[in-house]
Amino acid sequence: MSVDPMAYEAQFFGFTPQTCMLRVYIAFQDYLFEMMLVVEGVMLKKLDGIRGCKISPSQIRKCTEKFLLFMKEHFDKLFSKMEEVLLQLVLNIPKNVLLPEDRVQEQYRYSKEEFQALQDELQQLQQQCRAEAAAEQALRAELEEQKAVKAELEKILQCFDELENICREHGAGNFKESFALLTQSSKRLQDVLKEVEEKSKNMEQHDELM
Repeated sequence: MSVDPMAYEAQFFGFTPQTCMLRVYIAFQDYLFEMMLVVEGVMLKKLDGIRGCKISPSQIRKCTEKFLLFMKEHFDKLFSKMEEVLLQLVLNIPKNVLLPEDRVQEQYRYSKEEFQALQDELQQLQQQCRAEAAAEQALRAELEEQKAVKAELEKILQCFDELENICREHGAGNFKESFALLTQSSKRLQDVLKEVEEKSKNMEQHDELM
């Protein structure tokens, strides 16, 4: 068998020429074995009808095996020559022949440096695509967070609206104004509390000095 991978021929035929030759060899070999079994069966029938025949079936089997070995040796030699001819003249694509699907390579030829530059550019584009995909995912996550915050704010606004309605029902006037007044009152109370605490501290200090 040839050791040449013949990849271009495999691209054209859809199978490697070596595989084709191997299948042909196996088919011929199987046919040879079957033929010898048939010949052996015919010989056994013929000898069985002869009276006084001293040839046993085991002797016929040995003769069949020897003849099969002889035929196989000659067949291998002939097949080797046939394989060489077929691989060179039939299953071989000449070096100057270009398949239709590869003609684009003839139109757009690139040197090793240009091909490497294209590879580098392709790698950069892939990195940019991955970065953009990651950024898009981050934006989607942020958008989901904003949606959640918006939903919470809407709930808070709804609570304020409900409180304002309650205030109106109880004659408290505008809820926003009431809330502002409440905030101012709370701040005044805090100021008064701080003033009381300062006076209390001053009195304690005065008592200690006395």
